[in-house]
Amino acid sequence: MDNGLRRMLSYTRRAIDDYDMIDEGETVAVGVSGGKDSLTLLVSLATLAKFHPKHFKVAAIMVDMGWEGTDYSGIQALCDKLEVPFYVEPSDITHIVFDVRKEKNPCSLCAKLRRGMLNSAAVKHGIRKIALGHHFDDVVETFMLNLFYEGRLGAFQPVTYLSRSDVTVIRPMIYAPEKDIRYFARRAELPILVSKCPANGNTERENMKQFLHNLDRENKGLKHRIFGAMQKAGIDGYKEVRLNLYDDPDTGTKAVAPIGETAAEAPATDDMEQN
Repeated sequence: MDNGLRRMLSYTRRAIDDYDMIDEGETVAVGVSGGKDSLTLLVSLATLAKFHPKHFKVAAIMVDMGWEGTDYSGIQALCDKLEVPFYVEPSDITHIVFDVRKEKNPCSLCAKLRRGMLNSAAVKHGIRKIALGHHFDDVVETFMLNLFYEGRLGAFQPVTYLSRSDVTVIRPMIYAPEKDIRYFARRAELPILVSKCPANGNTERENMKQFLHNLDRENKGLKHRIFGAMQKAGIDGYKEVRLNLYDDPDTGTKAVAPIGETAAEAPATDDMEQN
């Protein structure tokens, strides 16, 4: 098994087990955006389903944003290889956000519309469990965004039950650093779709990502300490669990070692890109 995939499986399995994310016999729909995070999650869950003690199935659901000329053949081929059904839900979200509403800051409305359509599509296919590709860095960035811009302590939950749609949302990659996801996605040559959104890369989240990256370079292990503080305080359902950390030679910081590995056994990540 590829070393990058082995690490992703360790991250996802640990989160699934720590937060009891998946029940016996259910189907989990991965919300696929076409980016590296959701495709990595799709591969990880489809692979994990083959040997996890709890038997479960995986499906992929993608909301078509309405951009002209989008080619889903690469993702369809990946799903065929993984033996996972792939559903594309058509929408006019792009038209609503940019032509009708003419949003200057479209991210919030766009995300809300996509979530609603994703939930509805899952229910339409008889699925009540949705997995999203938020990762470790997303957790810390969201916490800091809420602190800086809303004056509150909080982030998205590892497991969220949505009573209106009777759907449960899980985030199995909350332990996975983005650099590890990027490494795996590149090694696996995932069929990543290039975002056509004009707001891509020009958001408060991107600014916070760079801000935290710079702080973490000056204060080694800062992001892990923030995550640990969230766990100790029990913020939004995060549990204080013991994580096996090792010294990452690529960044000089602490990183979460996959399950079963000691610090000495944790693989180096010399060719991983940085944020």
